[in-house]
Amino acid sequence: MFDDLSSKFQNTFKSLSGQSKITELNIAEAVREIRRALLDADVNYEVARSFTRKVKDEAVNADVLNSVSPGQQFTKIVYDQLTAILGQQKEEIRFASTPPTVILIAGLQGSGKTTFAGKLAKYLKSQKKNPLLAAADVYRPAAIEQLKTLAGQIDVPVYSITEQDAVRTAKEALQHAKANAHDVLIIDTAGRLHVDEKMMKEVAEIKDVVKPNEILFVVDSMTGQDAVNTAREFDSAIDFDGVVLTKLDGDTRGGAALSIRTVVEKPIKFISMGEKLDSLNPFYPERMAQRILGMGDVVSLVEKAQQEFDETEAKKLQQKITSDKFDLEDFYNQIQQIKKMGSLQDLASMIPGVSQKLQGVEVSDDALVPIEAMISSMTPEERANPDLLNAGRKRRIAKGSGTTVRAVNDLLKQFSQMKKMMKTMTKMSKMGRAMQGLKNLTGR
Repeated sequence: MFDDLSSKFQNTFKSLSGQSKITELNIAEAVREIRRALLDADVNYEVARSFTRKVKDEAVNADVLNSVSPGQQFTKIVYDQLTAILGQQKEEIRFASTPPTVILIAGLQGSGKTTFAGKLAKYLKSQKKNPLLAAADVYRPAAIEQLKTLAGQIDVPVYSITEQDAVRTAKEALQHAKANAHDVLIIDTAGRLHVDEKMMKEVAEIKDVVKPNEILFVVDSMTGQDAVNTAREFDSAIDFDGVVLTKLDGDTRGGAALSIRTVVEKPIKFISMGEKLDSLNPFYPERMAQRILGMGDVVSLVEKAQQEFDETEAKKLQQKITSDKFDLEDFYNQIQQIKKMGSLQDLASMIPGVSQKLQGVEVSDDALVPIEAMISSMTPEERANPDLLNAGRKRRIAKGSGTTVRAVNDLLKQFSQMKKMMKTMTKMSKMGRAMQGLKNLTGR
């Protein structure tokens, strides 16, 4: 996500790092490079020009602190302006004071509306809501079945009718939600390959009938400037409340994310990466700005970990590590937990400094497949005690997992090294807590 843009920003900051102070001359060159990077990322021209003008004005008038370098100062200025252009703060869904809250989803065909409807239902269910999905995309073949399949995975009901009548579907779904104590109704509407009068009229009619509390416009991030133009037309027709950026894990240059809020003056509320139903996140402007600038996103990484890791299990795991009882079965279970958090590429980009080192390198989830296959080919006794693995057992595991004996040896070597490192880190963490406790007791 934004790898190319991030790389160009980093190069610009490096060019200033060797300067003794900020001057109009070196700032002008840096701003030129930033404008070029933004335009290459398919950012709207007016947005790019306004952004770089503000950065230049701020940088020229800045008092450089003695404790920071010109490069660091300039990075902070760019970060502040990026955060501003992305929306400054997280924007929540507006829930109705009297349930149900009605959320209308609109967008072009292929933007990911139906998948987003399922993801949003799962997200709201995790927030202790009781959602109902309405299948008002009555034209696309199998759209209703797709929604029902997604809903079945998260145990959320879907309201649909046999007739091709989107407005009636939405109206009856609202009545059904009220009658069955559903506090949120999510309406999936039809899209087209392009904006047309019939589609806009139908969405406007649904809006008039159900009077939604929230209208979300779903846009494919990979469509760049086309996404911004489409958003403008939809906003003119139905006055939506927020934007959802989908497919941010794809080969997106970032133009839509950086342009759309400024052009339509509506907040980005959610971002979606991948097909998994748990790959939906609220949009935090400051966190996105950090990731674009290669600073990582530790807060989101911690939040993901907290969602997936049980505190009691984490304590048991820590005890196993310190007592040297952490085995390959535990390792396998940890891999499954990490996979639930999202793609490895996305997780790596959240770690400060890692995103720059991985630029141009694809971190594939497939890298875990051979490891899982090798561990799965071991007996419970072998997982608990890898020392049992003699040459014959290794050949059996290699054959069973479709790998090689060398790959099995590499896994065992890496696992041994990882165990030592984890034990050392745990001891250092305990020592750090003990030292802090001593300071608290002595008041020093």
